[in-house]
Amino acid sequence: MTFDELGLAAPLLRAVKEKGYTEPSPIQVEAIPPVLAGRDIMAAAQTGTGKTAGFVLPILQLLSAHAPAHPHRTRALIITPTRELAAQVQESVVTYGKHLPLKSAVVFGGVKINPQITALRKGVDILVATPGRLLDLYQQGEVRFNEIEILVLDEADRMLDMGFIHDIRRILKLLPARRQNLLFSATFANEIRQLTRSILHDPVEVEVSPPNATAERVEQWVYPVDKKDKSAVLQQLVKENDWQQVLVFSRTKHGANKLAQQLEKAGINAAAIHGNKSQAARTKALADFKNGKVRVLVATDIAARGLDIAQLPQVVNFDLPNVPEDYVHRIGRTGRAGAAGKAYSLVSADEIKQLNDIEHVIQRHLTREYVDGFEPDHDVPASAPMRKPQVHGQARMQQHHKRPAGAGDGKHTSRGRGSEGHNRPQQRSKRPGGRSRPALGQGGNSR
Repeated sequence: MTFDELGLAAPLLRAVKEKGYTEPSPIQVEAIPPVLAGRDIMAAAQTGTGKTAGFVLPILQLLSAHAPAHPHRTRALIITPTRELAAQVQESVVTYGKHLPLKSAVVFGGVKINPQITALRKGVDILVATPGRLLDLYQQGEVRFNEIEILVLDEADRMLDMGFIHDIRRILKLLPARRQNLLFSATFANEIRQLTRSILHDPVEVEVSPPNATAERVEQWVYPVDKKDKSAVLQQLVKENDWQQVLVFSRTKHGANKLAQQLEKAGINAAAIHGNKSQAARTKALADFKNGKVRVLVATDIAARGLDIAQLPQVVNFDLPNVPEDYVHRIGRTGRAGAAGKAYSLVSADEIKQLNDIEHVIQRHLTREYVDGFEPDHDVPASAPMRKPQVHGQARMQQHHKRPAGAGDGKHTSRGRGSEGHNRPQQRSKRPGGRSRPALGQGGNSR
C-alpha cells in the first residue's frame, strides 16, 4: 500500500514525500479512507504508530476540496489533552498542509493569551487546542464553533484520566449537530465507549494493535533495587552505558525535580518537565533534550504524554505507574516508527503489586537483572505463572558479568542471602555491573 493508493491529493502526497515517508502505517491505512469518505471513526492505536497523520492528512484534503461558507471561520477543531501534544499536532498540520491554502493555529494554557487571540482574529481553518484554553477563548468571544465541520478528540483516554470530561461535554454542546467526529484513543476502555455513544454516529472502528500490547521492538527489563538506591543506580546506568539521551519517568512532580537535581549534582545534565513548570520552561527543556544539551529528561506521565522524540533509544521507569496501562504509554516513547528501543524499570519492594499488575496487563514476564553493589534487601519475585519468561539471546547474555561462583548455590551470602527463599526467576539475564562490559542499549550489538 502506498499513500497515493489511499486517495490523497497531489499537494499532500508531495508534502508526505518531502517528509521522507514512502509507505503509510497500519493506522493510516485503516483510518484515512473512512475519514475521506466522511465517516465517523473510533480508532485505537498506541503512541508512535503515525495516528496524527492518520487524521491530519484526510482533514486537510476534505477542507481543501471545497471553499468555506464563511471565510475566516474555524472548520476543523482538534482537541488534545496536553500542551506538548497540541504543539506537535499543529506542527503536523503545518508540515502536511504546506502546499495548501489553509490556515491553522494552536492554543493552550501556560502562555500569554493575546498572541493566540491575534492569530484567531486573522482567521483559521484548523484549530488545535487544549480544553481549558479553548473554553477561555470562547468565553471571551474569540472563538466561534458554528462552522465546525470536523471534530477530533485525540488521546481521549488521557483526557478522561486528566479530568477533562466536563470541559469536553461543555464544548460538545456548543458545536453544530451535523459534523464529522474522529476519536483516537490508546484503548477502548468502558469509559471511552460510553463517551463515544454520545458523540459518534455509526462509527467505523479501527484497532491496529491488541489492547495494552507493548511495542514489539521494545526490549524490557526490571532492575530490583532498594528505593533509597534508585538515584545511585540510575546514575551508574547512565554513566557506565554512556547514555546520551534517556527519558525517565517519575510518579510525582516533586520526585521529578528532586531526581533532576541529584543527577545534576552527579555531573549529568538533566531537566525536569511536569505540569507545574511554565510552558516556556517545558519547551526549553524539551528542546535541550532533543539537541543533546540535556542527557536525562525526567518527566511525569501527564507531561510526557504526546512527546515525540525521534529515535529515542531508551526510557527508564524510576517509579512504576499506579495505573498499569500507563506503563504501555511510557515505554511507547521508544521503539517508535519501526525503530528498536529499550525500557528499564527500577522496582523496589513496595512496587511489587504494580509490577504484577503490569505483567498481567501486558501478558508477559519482564526479565529481572541485578546491578552489582545494589542488590536489594528484599527481592522482587516473579508474578503468578503466565507464560515462560522471555530469555535474551546468547549474544545479549554474554554482555554481562556472570554472577559470582556461589550465586544461587548458597555460597553468596551478602546481605544474608542464601540459595532459597527469594523466589527469583530461574531464567534471567546476568547482572550488568562491570565497566569492562559493552554498554547496555548500544544499538544492534545487544542481541
